[in-house]
Amino acid sequence: MNVPMFIISPVVFLFLLSISINIAINDFSSASDNKGGIFILGSWTEKGLNSIMKQSSKIQDVGQRIDFLSGKFLNTKYEESTLVGDVNHPEELVINLEGMDCFTYMDYVEAMQLSDSYPMFVNNIRRIRYQSGEVDFIKRNHFFTDWAVYNSDNIVDVTKEAGGQGTRTVKKLLNKKEDGTLYLPGIPVRERYVNYIPSESIDEKVIERLKTGDYVGIYTDKDGLDVSHTGILVRKGDEIYLRHASSRKNNRRVVDEDLLAYIFDKPGLVVLRPKVN
Repeated sequence: MNVPMFIISPVVFLFLLSISINIAINDFSSASDNKGGIFILGSWTEKGLNSIMKQSSKIQDVGQRIDFLSGKFLNTKYEESTLVGDVNHPEELVINLEGMDCFTYMDYVEAMQLSDSYPMFVNNIRRIRYQSGEVDFIKRNHFFTDWAVYNSDNIVDVTKEAGGQGTRTVKKLLNKKEDGTLYLPGIPVRERYVNYIPSESIDEKVIERLKTGDYVGIYTDKDGLDVSHTGILVRKGDEIYLRHASSRKNNRRVVDEDLLAYIFDKPGLVVLRPKVN
C-alpha cells in the first residue's frame, strides 16, 4: 500500500519553526531562574507588563496609578509562602504574579507604580522588598511598618494624620512573641512605636482623610507583630474598599471588600501613603 507523503515547503517549515521557538521562549519566561531569582509571570508576559506600566506611568495622580495597576490583578489566586529564603537557606529574588499573599501583592503594585518597564520593575522589587536593595533574608522587610522606615523615600506613615485625636501609639517589640521566642528565627527584635486608628474611631471624618492608593495594615494587639493583614484602599464613588489578597476560604484571591464591613471587628488600622513622585 502506498502511504501518501506530505512535502513541507521551506517557507512553511520556517514558519512552524518560529512558532515552536516562540512557544518555548514564552514557557521559559513564565517560570525561570534569572540572575539568581525565580520569576513566575503566569498569564503575563514581559511585553504585557511593559504595556501596563507604560500606561500607568502617564497617570499623574499616584493613587489613581495604584488603583489602575492593582486592578489588573483582581481575581489573582491567593498563595502564601511564595518567597524563598530563611536564616538557613539563601534568599532568592522571587516575582510570582501567578499567586500572591497580601504583602507580596503590595510589593508588586508599589514596584510597578514606580516603574515604566519590566527591567525597572524587577529592580524596584529589590529596592522595596529589601533594605538597601540587598537580596538577603536578614534585609527583607518582614513587617508592614518596615516600609515607612526603610522605604521612607517613597512611603510615609500618615496614620496620625488620618486618625486625628483618635489615633493611638503602642510600643512594640517586633518579632518577639509573648513567650520570648521569635516568629522569625535569625531576625533581630525591633523596638518600634506603632500608630493605629482604633476601629471604633473610624468615623466619617477619618474616612474622608483616607485616599485611593493608601496602603493599610490591620493592626493586631498580638505581641511581636504590627499588623495581621495588609491591603490597598480604593474609592468608588462614596464608598471605600479594601483591595487585598484574601486568604478566606470563600475568596482565596485578590478581591475588593467594603472597608468598614471588614474592619468593624478588627482592632484598628495602620495607614501608609505613597509619596508623590
